[in-house]
Amino acid sequence: MDSKALLYLERAKNELDLAGAIFKVSTKPEIKLLLELKEDATFFSDAISNAYYCIFYCAKAFLCSKGIITEPPEEHQKTYAEFEKFVLSGEIDVELLNIYESLVVRADELLGIFKWEKSKRGKFTYRKLPQANIEPAIESISNAEKFLKNINLLLRAE
Repeated sequence: MDSKALLYLERAKNELDLAGAIFKVSTKPEIKLLLELKEDATFFSDAISNAYYCIFYCAKAFLCSKGIITEPPEEHQKTYAEFEKFVLSGEIDVELLNIYESLVVRADELLGIFKWEKSKRGKFTYRKLPQANIEPAIESISNAEKFLKNINLLLRAE
């Protein structure tokens, strides 16, 4: 496997590990006590964001293995568009694109990544209590795990 693709996969794994750690910090009272956080402190929006970045770097790794490099400006949009081409050609299962797409939208709500979703920006950060984001965080982490596993299998088979 290409060394740059491998680096992107390692970065993806780090992002997934961080999403899991943030989730644990948000749900385990003993960790909150150790870190001197308020009992009701949660960081689920950050777990969602890191799960998205896991998927983003997985997509970058896959593209890199095909000789496709995406760079700023609009790196996220370019990466998604290039990844989508492999789904449309049948080389990648459409389920992976659906996972990527759902987290791209969610990440935009949190980070303002895509212009066309700006109107939804506050969904997870301003209009809901942070505790309400637990279910989307669980789903995002699960999706990121599935995405990483499948991209790893695709790249190791090459």
